[in-house]
Amino acid sequence: MSVASTATGTGTVIGKPHDRVDGHLKVTGAARYTTEIDLPGLVHAVIVGATIPSGRVVGIDVRAALAQEGVLAVLTHRDIGRIAAQPRLLPSLAGGPSPGESFFPMQDEKVHYAGQPIAIVVADTQERMRYAASLVTVTYEADESVTTIEEGRDAAYEPERLFGGLMPARDERGDVEAGLAAADVRVDVAHRLAANNHNPIEPSATTACWDDGRLTLYDSTMSVRSTQLTVAHLLGMPLADVRVITRFVGGAFGSKAMTWPHVTLAAMAARKVGRPVRLSLTRAQTFTSHGHREEQEQRMTLGATRDGRLTAIRHHKLSVGSPFDDWAEPATGVSSQMYACENYQGVHKLIRGNTMTPTFTRGPGETLGVFTLETAMDELAYELGMDPVELRLLNHTGVDQHGNPWSSDGLADCVRRGADLFGWGTRDPRPRVRRDGHWLLGTGMAAAGYPVAFFMPTQRARARLYADGSATVATGTPEFGTGVMTIMAQICADVLGLSVRSVRPEIGDTDLPNTSAPVGSSGAFMIGSAVHAAVTNLRDKLVRMAVADEESPLHGVDPASVRIADGGMTLPEQPGISETYSELMQRHRLADVEALGSWTPPSPETPHGLLTFGAQFAEVAVDPDLGLTRVRRMVGVFAPGHVLNPKLARSQLMGGMLWGLGQALMEGNHMDPRQGRWAASNLAEYLVPVNADAPEVTVEFVEVDDELVGPLGAKGVGEIGQVGAAAAIANAVYHATGHRVRRLPMTPESIMDPPGT
Repeated sequence: MSVASTATGTGTVIGKPHDRVDGHLKVTGAARYTTEIDLPGLVHAVIVGATIPSGRVVGIDVRAALAQEGVLAVLTHRDIGRIAAQPRLLPSLAGGPSPGESFFPMQDEKVHYAGQPIAIVVADTQERMRYAASLVTVTYEADESVTTIEEGRDAAYEPERLFGGLMPARDERGDVEAGLAAADVRVDVAHRLAANNHNPIEPSATTACWDDGRLTLYDSTMSVRSTQLTVAHLLGMPLADVRVITRFVGGAFGSKAMTWPHVTLAAMAARKVGRPVRLSLTRAQTFTSHGHREEQEQRMTLGATRDGRLTAIRHHKLSVGSPFDDWAEPATGVSSQMYACENYQGVHKLIRGNTMTPTFTRGPGETLGVFTLETAMDELAYELGMDPVELRLLNHTGVDQHGNPWSSDGLADCVRRGADLFGWGTRDPRPRVRRDGHWLLGTGMAAAGYPVAFFMPTQRARARLYADGSATVATGTPEFGTGVMTIMAQICADVLGLSVRSVRPEIGDTDLPNTSAPVGSSGAFMIGSAVHAAVTNLRDKLVRMAVADEESPLHGVDPASVRIADGGMTLPEQPGISETYSELMQRHRLADVEALGSWTPPSPETPHGLLTFGAQFAEVAVDPDLGLTRVRRMVGVFAPGHVLNPKLARSQLMGGMLWGLGQALMEGNHMDPRQGRWAASNLAEYLVPVNADAPEVTVEFVEVDDELVGPLGAKGVGEIGQVGAAAAIANAVYHATGHRVRRLPMTPESIMDPPGT
């Protein structure tokens, strides 16, 4: 017999706005980050990066650096050692090693991109380390380089697959040319989209320690398992001899989902000097050492009938990648399926450039793919003389591009609710008619969608209940700012009928049950489902013990009739028949009871559409003379399935919306083609929003039932908050000024009134 189980356990904890269980640790400084782990004999290392984008190193003079007090080593390609196997770009989502690029530096004299590691300086203090690094003299033989779209446009190619091989570069159905020819109205627009760089508060860092042939790494990573798999592969070591520990991560946003060369280099340096080594990236090196969102050009062509129904969508993307990997953000996952359209073509083309391999950046692919789609939809609405909200609702479809029903929908509800909250119904659609003094006012909206990630291996967790009524729940995942520890505690408390305070999450160690990097908003349904499985197995084990125990009040009852509440088991129809966990365990002389649990995601080939939906609205004020844009308010309504913790989810979504504001107006980096280097390499030049830029933000949920995504019904919120935000702001800027801006970020000079207006 089995115990009756429901997705939300007692229903008293999941879905409630609990405070973060790690909050006290963080505000008191008790939460220890990678660079705060102190080990006996610890020394410090720094990377010396190449200053040219292409060529080779013909000489490295390390004599002055080695002569400095406290310097233990200056390692180059001549003496750091060989890796045992070449990296292969295959994200750990597939269960294998996850190098950030299929190139490993410091194995020869070849330079592929500026910032590529060419030497490592190790010293006993950070100050001596930095000074010695400044004394390393490098001589190069430079080659011609390609670092921008314009330089490489003529050599662009169409790869077979993208994104580490996870998806094809081309997606087609119907006849796009025929669909465009049949259209009454066509919109054809191209956008230039600047590269984006990750800038988490905590730059990436790794501390490596060898002990009798075994390696322990303290690494700032989204996945300890990915780091373990990758380093073991590169160094030719058994997995059992590599342990990775990461409790807390100071932000990641995709930059720490893959394992970049500095992690393995730290281990190689530690082996060379025979001491624990901490290698930390400088702020400038965060621009050159763990991927980026690539420079892009996206073109969107829409055809529609006079009544607004789409007849064709053509979406082409061109971007700059690395010399060795076919990596590009997949921009067509939403444009190919969010709207009903029989004729579709999505094509990605790449340029082999002298940059490192790009990588996941928050909302990978769809923040810019949806930007292109939704600004084009806004232009189409104006061409048709149709309300932008009504155009989205008219073309929304209840099935994906294969005709499969959505696992859960909610887009229409998000759009309608967002319009009501924003006051869209009172909007005058004419551009450039509203003013507040000198400021031009405008409003805009965009629909949003983000794919649900179903390409991970089986996830595992462990739950343990102690005789005093406290519990632990454990997975290998670190806490990288999303609130995973709180969700783990809530799930455990909900299923076992405990208080959240009585549950202690254990995280961030490869010695714990393993989970994958929770990329693509997968943390809630991936890690949450594994935890739910473990805690449910533990609950079922306890109930089976009770009904089989002749001394238990529950002896012989149907296990399916037992309900969980207040730290014990009871029969709802006979409240007097109950037993606490403590009573049961003490009678069996058990100090604790534990259970493992696992969860395997459905196949990506499931016959269902897999998108999370939302809608974004924005109001802007634009100074027409100075080109300054101020976002005055934003409204976002989202349908992420069952919301496990509204407080945490709202925070995640608001953060995404504000990042979308930054992407629209501030964030962007450009290659200087003369030097082949990023123009911005610090936060003084790479602009991000600050508190003074933040408008009034309203976040609301439309809850939808989704039985496919896991036992908790949660689809995730990490990415969808950013998707659509930039498009809503850009559409609002047009409404304010009557001027379409074709670049991101929309800088003041691009927004200022064009000549003749």
